[in-house]
Amino acid sequence: MSLIGELAPDFDLKDQHGSGWRLSAHHGRPVVLVFYPFAFTGVCTGELHELRDDFVPSVADTVEVVGLSCDSMFALRVFSENEALNFPLLSDFWPHGEVASAYGVFDEERGCARRGTFLIDADGVVRWSVVNNGPVARNVEEYRRALRELTAA
Repeated sequence: MSLIGELAPDFDLKDQHGSGWRLSAHHGRPVVLVFYPFAFTGVCTGELHELRDDFVPSVADTVEVVGLSCDSMFALRVFSENEALNFPLLSDFWPHGEVASAYGVFDEERGCARRGTFLIDADGVVRWSVVNNGPVARNVEEYRRALRELTAA
């Protein structure tokens, strides 16, 4: 299922601190949604560290970066604190995987999100996405390229 060119499915989830985070409230600036399977796992932790160390600092003034998983808010709080993650981690715990399903990245068999990233423009339209299955990490350089194309348009 491709959402490219469509209005991104809106949602309202709790972040790792219990605060509400609604996608439509962030219209006016691009948003990068990063779905990942599970907190505290090797590939996911590595990807989020790369976002924290390499990607977020280079785009913090222009783009909102948000991680989403089906972990509970409480697990995400501990994960965020342990890993010093400085961006919102949203809990798609209940209804379980509802947002991941809306974006076409919920893995019914495993009960978690697949590795899907969606670049949403300032008007709330999905402009780019990549979905990796299994343990294949995403490449942050692809995020940068997609952002350059979005801002050049």
